[in-house]
Amino acid sequence: MAHPVSTLWGRYRSVPLIYRIFVAFVLGSAAGIAFGEQMAVVAPLGDLFLRLLNMLVIPIIVFTLLTGIRRLSPARLGRIGGATVLLYAVTTTIAGIIGLAVANVLQPGRGVELIGGEAQSQSPPTLTEVVLGIVPSNPVSAMADGNLLATVFFVIVFGIALTYVRAQKEALADSVDSVFEAFEVGAEAMFVVVRGVLEYGVIGVFALMASGIGTEGIGVFTSLGALVLAVAAAVVIHISVTYLFLLMGVVAGVSPIAFLAGAKDAMLTAFATRSSSGTLPVTMRNADEDLRIKEHVYSFALPVGATANMDGAAIRQAITVMFAANVVGQPLVLTEQVFVLLVAVLISIGTAGVPGAGIVMLTVILTQVGLPLEVVGFVAGVDPILGRIATMNNVTGDLAVSTVVGKWNDAIDLDDGVWAQSRNRLEKVVPGGD
Repeated sequence: MAHPVSTLWGRYRSVPLIYRIFVAFVLGSAAGIAFGEQMAVVAPLGDLFLRLLNMLVIPIIVFTLLTGIRRLSPARLGRIGGATVLLYAVTTTIAGIIGLAVANVLQPGRGVELIGGEAQSQSPPTLTEVVLGIVPSNPVSAMADGNLLATVFFVIVFGIALTYVRAQKEALADSVDSVFEAFEVGAEAMFVVVRGVLEYGVIGVFALMASGIGTEGIGVFTSLGALVLAVAAAVVIHISVTYLFLLMGVVAGVSPIAFLAGAKDAMLTAFATRSSSGTLPVTMRNADEDLRIKEHVYSFALPVGATANMDGAAIRQAITVMFAANVVGQPLVLTEQVFVLLVAVLISIGTAGVPGAGIVMLTVILTQVGLPLEVVGFVAGVDPILGRIATMNNVTGDLAVSTVVGKWNDAIDLDDGVWAQSRNRLEKVVPGGD
């Protein structure tokens, strides 16, 4: 006879992880509202979850990126890399345009008076510093500091060098393969760790939401509501039109609903953690197990996306600058808005995928268009919810671009995962339907 504890645990594990995390999200939010600052006591449990996720980021990038490069010839790497970067650039530009369009329609900040609030910001990096920061002066230091963009750059260069040595020096080919195999073993081991961390994520997400809402108050969801509404509306439009309709429906020709089913774990985790980088282990798991994208595609596209694809940041910055202009009574003309779009797209690439980075980047754009930095302190009250919305958008975009690149390169199994599940459900509704 099975032990009651093991039976209960088995039933608990039989519930899909996404549902358990969603329930934890709802219960944590309810606990934060009901008990307020008392829920700060569980904050360390949420911090532990973030630490566990962040612990995985650098090893996963190094192991999976090199494993993916192993399967790519230089020509194929150029094709996949070029398509990935091009799509990220296009979607980020579209995101900025949607952000400005929504801001012009809803006009957030009109009738709002700028009240006290001192800008809390560090000296923002220049565009030149952002670009130069891609190349690490010390790769080991970049990895230790969690500098993802610099780490990705070095790992790609190192991986390409290994493939060159394997092709050009036949005597060393076996040794190079042994190096690649060691990294592949490391990647598999990291995915085992990811599964364990995600099991703890049920507790972690509950703690994050309970302590966050309990400390900041429900007002974080209601104050400056017009700004939050504008960003949320732009993100919904961007996900629906750009990712689901254009990329999934038109470009890739796959089911948008199936894509959402495959991306939901990463989307919810991104909203809870406010970190594209911290969500990367979950994003990779979705790409591999649910969306069935081949490893040589997602192991390249997702780390690059977590560091350089910031569609949500472009939307958020564009709308927030328009909000700031309205608040101080200096509405931006069309030419100024075009400048804001350019700066928002470029700066978003350099925005770190961690909580709070958006506030620092906002100071860059405000400085560029001559708006007072005091607005940063005014906006900081709703930064947590803006960051959650933007991060969810970023992660969804990473998976959408990876799916398209996988389809273009015959590197996605449409007969398995969410794609097959979607077809099976459709056939039950419409017997014999394609």
